[in-house]
Amino acid sequence: MDEVDLFEAEALALRRANAVLADAGTEPAAHRAALEELVQHYGQLMRQSRRLISRSDRTERELNQLNARLKQLSDELDYKARHDNLTGALNRGAVFERAHQILEKSAMSLVVLDIDFFKRINDEFGHPAGDAVIRELVGRLRSTLAGTGVVGRVGGEEFTILLAGMALEQAVILAGKIRQAIAGERFQCLPERAVTSSFGVAWAAAGSDFEEAYARADQALYQAKRGGRNRVESEDTVTG
Repeated sequence: MDEVDLFEAEALALRRANAVLADAGTEPAAHRAALEELVQHYGQLMRQSRRLISRSDRTERELNQLNARLKQLSDELDYKARHDNLTGALNRGAVFERAHQILEKSAMSLVVLDIDFFKRINDEFGHPAGDAVIRELVGRLRSTLAGTGVVGRVGGEEFTILLAGMALEQAVILAGKIRQAIAGERFQCLPERAVTSSFGVAWAAAGSDFEEAYARADQALYQAKRGGRNRVESEDTVTG
């Protein structure tokens, strides 16, 4: 198929004008006619160019808006894939991923905790009340940590805090402050009963296996539960 020349009419007008210009014997009227034809086609080109530029600018704006929206949707999907819907804390997969990243560069302490007798809260007050307790507890975790550490929800009522570069002794002290922040004041969402949590604390050297450290912290957590709940135990205090 022959290629269509979008400027065929303009090209013909230009050739005719060049022919008139090249002929020294051409009458002035012919020069004027050639000039008028060129002016007419030039005007058409200008109008068409403006329309094309305007359309191109509009298309570029629309594409920029579309790209921005796609970026926003991508960020939202990434956030939802990494965060717990109820609390906004990292989910289990994101916690483990972040822990591995930390251990590539530094040592780390980790705290695992869960809400004592949480099933009773759901049974007595309903699941909406249980959800409210979880949200308020995460709020107290963040308030006490004040930007230190990474909070994740790794199970229904179980949470993990990653503390990059923190020694075990410091992490135990911090876990004690968090325990008090939870148990020391009734939850606004559930003033009818006290809410408490049990804690297990472990430490991992840089380059070590996070899953092993997590297992030690989990063992310390169950030691706290066996010891009466609403308490902090570390891997150093776990007995056989």
